[in-house]
Amino acid sequence: MLVMPEKFLLHVCCGPCALIPVMRLREQGHDVTGFFYNPNIHGAAEYLRRREALEAAAVRLGLPVCYLDGEYNPRLFFRVVANREEQRCEQCYRLRLERTFAFARDNGFQAVSTTLLYSRYQNREAILARGRALQEETGIRFPGEDFRPGWQQGIDLSRQWGLYRQNYCGCLYSELERHAKKLKRLAGTLETTPAVHRED
Repeated sequence: MLVMPEKFLLHVCCGPCALIPVMRLREQGHDVTGFFYNPNIHGAAEYLRRREALEAAAVRLGLPVCYLDGEYNPRLFFRVVANREEQRCEQCYRLRLERTFAFARDNGFQAVSTTLLYSRYQNREAILARGRALQEETGIRFPGEDFRPGWQQGIDLSRQWGLYRQNYCGCLYSELERHAKKLKRLAGTLETTPAVHRED
C-alpha cells in the first residue's frame, strides 16, 4: 500500500518511546515534528527529567520538537480525572490528544499520531477510539499505526544512547501502583526510628 508523505505531528510522552515511532514514520517519508504536552506527569522534577531525555533523543534523531512548558499544569490533569479515577487513563488520553489535534490544526499539520501507541502498557483501543473521534471532528488524519513490534529495539537503542527511562507511566496514580507492593508491606509493619544521640 502506497503511503503519501504528510506533515506529521507526533505527540511524545518521553524520549525512549519516541525513537521507534519517529523512525517508522520517517521510513514512510513523513515530515515528523514532536509535540511534548504531558500535564499528567507527576511531579515537576520528573517532568524535567523526561523533557531532558526527549531533548537528548531529539538531538540524536534530528527531530524538531515543540515544548509547551508554559502549559505544564498537573492541576489540569487532576481536574480532568477527579471522581473518574477508574477511567483516568482514558481521560488522560483525551486531554493530551485533544491538545495535540488543536496544535496540529492551528499549525498546518496533516496527520497526528502518539508515542502512546508504542507502549505495551497503554490501552491501545481507547487511544485509537479517541484519535479516530478527533480525526472525524477535525479532518486531520490519525492512522493509528501500531509501533509495538519495535518495542525491544526501542529499549535497546534508548539504553545504548543512555536516555533516562522512567519506571512508571507518569501520573501520581501510576507511581503509587508502581510501588503498591512495597507500600502494602510497610502498611503492615510498625516501624520506629532510633533517636539520634547528640552530644552538646
